Amino acid sequence: MTVDDTTSGDGTQPPSGSSVHATPHHEVDHTAEPSDDPLAIRLEQLILGADRRYTPFQAARTAGVSMDLASRFWRAMGFADIGQAKALTEADVLALRRLAGLVEAGLLSEPMAIQVARSTGQTTARLAEWQIDSFLEGLTEPPEPGMTRTEVTYPLVELLLPELEEFLVYVWRRQLAAATGRVVQAADDEEMVDRRLAVGFADLVGFTRLTRRLEEEELGELVESFETTCADLVAAHGGRLIKTLGDEVLFAADDAGTASEIALRLIEAMTLDETMPALRVGIAFGTVTTRMGDVFGTTVNLASRLTSIAPKDAVLVDGAFAKELTRTGDAPASEAQAAEEAAAAAERAEKEGADGAEPAPVPKYRYGLQPMWQRPVRGLGIVEPWLLARRGTS
Repeated sequence: MTVDDTTSGDGTQPPSGSSVHATPHHEVDHTAEPSDDPLAIRLEQLILGADRRYTPFQAARTAGVSMDLASRFWRAMGFADIGQAKALTEADVLALRRLAGLVEAGLLSEPMAIQVARSTGQTTARLAEWQIDSFLEGLTEPPEPGMTRTEVTYPLVELLLPELEEFLVYVWRRQLAAATGRVVQAADDEEMVDRRLAVGFADLVGFTRLTRRLEEEELGELVESFETTCADLVAAHGGRLIKTLGDEVLFAADDAGTASEIALRLIEAMTLDETMPALRVGIAFGTVTTRMGDVFGTTVNLASRLTSIAPKDAVLVDGAFAKELTRTGDAPASEAQAAEEAAAAAERAEKEGADGAEPAPVPKYRYGLQPMWQRPVRGLGIVEPWLLARRGTS
């Protein structure tokens, strides 16, 4: 949608300072022309379940919202301005009406409704691109000689659409239930936005050199394999994959023990895969601001910096993470402490065994921490990193 009229969709003049304005005649119109390809139009009708009927102005008026608000919703969802082409459907009108209705009912503020549109648009845009590139692209290869891709695509989409839609709703509900559960378990309202989390980055070493050596298809397969391995391991061990950045993934966990297991499993998995380059992981623990599914703050920045200085095939953590790991009993404060505890337990066991009593258990730590040299980290001052490993390994 584009805004090219000084009158809002409800027929009123926009308030002073509104983004609704007349387009000066000397400005270049950068609006996108809707496709007029017959197959593209047929597929659009199939997927949206409706024909093109409205211009943006007509859609806004029919939905009962201002042109300004309609345009902001449209752009937030990630769609290009389309001038006043007749390219919108009943589905677009219904979506506008629903979002505006949530605002009118006081369930969402207008900025929050824009955020809902933006977060949904960004997430589903990536999903749709992935499905076309990696799924439909392979399936639409003509099954018989002489058949065109055009002849295959429409019936295939027609068959897949209802199944993919049902699956999407199922996964979304599952994710919503999990996210809601985390919110209600928060200690207080502030923790819903600013939470104490373990945040980690996992980064492929030497990826830039690989991009110059590998063919595009090989590089794509390597990245997909890396992302898939990371996503599966993070999810399986109780963490959350925040985002993937090609050669790097960002994950979070509610506690240091979970984050430790994820990080070490990632290192172990990549080490066993001969096709993969070395991996390095950096983790920090502290207050994190969560917004639209992403995480921000000094803790995130510190985790990123630790990753950049971590040795290959190793996990580097900050002091707060190390302290949290010892507080929960997942790691000893030092190997000397662990040795003292083991010796004391052995002595007690010997004494209690002589008395016929059940020997006290020896403390068992899952992880070990080795202090590294303090070093300055750009933008964060002096940091004392710790090398994380499984107990009994260096």
